[in-house]
Parts: sequence; C-alpha cells; structure tokens
Amino acid sequence: MAYIITEPCVGVKDAACVDVCPVDCIYTRDADDMYYINPDECIDCAACEPVCPVTAIFAEDAVPAQWKSYVAKNATYFKTGDPKTLKRK
Repeated sequence: MAYIITEPCVGVKDAACVDVCPVDCIYTRDADDMYYINPDECIDCAACEPVCPVTAIFAEDAVPAQWKSYVAKNATYFKTGDPKTLKRK
C-alpha cells in the first residue's frame, strides 16, 4: 500500500512532504499543479502525511471517498510521460 496525494494539494504544491521523504519517492514536473507519490518506491513510512499543510496525503486505503479518483490518477501518472522529466522539487 502506498500513500496518495489528493486534491487539496492542487495549486498549493508545498514541498514539505518531499523534504521529509526518506526514499525520495515524491515527484512533480514543471507543468504539474501537484506532487505525486511513486507507488513502487513508497515504503509506507507515513513521514509525509503529518507535514502536509493542506491534509492532502492519505494511505491508499484511507483516501476519502470524494478523492478516490486520485488513486488511479497517481498510478497513471507514473505509467505515462517521460520519466526523465520527473523531479523531486
């Protein structure tokens, strides 16, 4: 199970979660309006969850119903696009 960043991050893009991630699994691209957690790299440590200033990060099985679409959106993010364009900040 990975952690998922949801709608409250859109437009905020605060990097506090990136700074505390021990495995550097949180990414973005310049054109993105939020961050994404790579489910294959996330170790489920939960370090990112409490530092999120907008409460946008949830364990995959705890994503609120109104933001469940972000589970698929997050997975799709890492399956599409050029991975070389990803960056951590």
